[in-house]
Amino acid sequence: MSRYDVSGLQNSYQEGSDGEVLANKLGIVRREDMNEAELMLLRKLYFSVLREHPVQGPITVRLIRGWHRRWLGNIYRWAGQERSVNMSKDGFPFAAADRIPSLLDEYERRFLGCYTPCAGMGRADLAEAIAVTHVEFILIHPFREGNGRISRLMADVMAQQAGWGPLDYSTWEADRPRYIAAIQSGLGGDYAWMRDKVEEALGRQPV
Repeated sequence: MSRYDVSGLQNSYQEGSDGEVLANKLGIVRREDMNEAELMLLRKLYFSVLREHPVQGPITVRLIRGWHRRWLGNIYRWAGQERSVNMSKDGFPFAAADRIPSLLDEYERRFLGCYTPCAGMGRADLAEAIAVTHVEFILIHPFREGNGRISRLMADVMAQQAGWGPLDYSTWEADRPRYIAAIQSGLGGDYAWMRDKVEEALGRQPV
């Protein structure tokens, strides 16, 4: 399959969905039904990654691709593959699709390789590690769908490696504009706002 074929798939919407649902293997046409299907499969992935097979070593791009494929592979033909279409959200453009492979190589070398695994990290170092890797991943936005949820799984894996439980993301959802501003600040290498958001989400005590 060529990258142009993939691009076509990633640009396609399910017939009968009025442009609300991406083309999928299950023929789902309602956004509510797709949300439910994705959530059910995400819970299974979380159980596998955090309970059955905890990640002891560094997080890699290959591992992240595998998570995405395992999560959405039963729904989308392009699960686990890099995004082949340009995307933006709330007027904010993510990395151009043709730059994603090189950006992921750099992401693994500069960030994942430096900040994971997180075993032995104290709270401040862990918050810094999660903030930086989260911001840089979201800025790349490597997948057509599910980047935010995969980035949260990565943060939870990092927290687990350092002896903490999963983060409480309710504070991020409660102040969405500040979360978006924290991501945008990362464009200039300023991770302070996101570090504060991670500190809130970590809570006070490790597990």
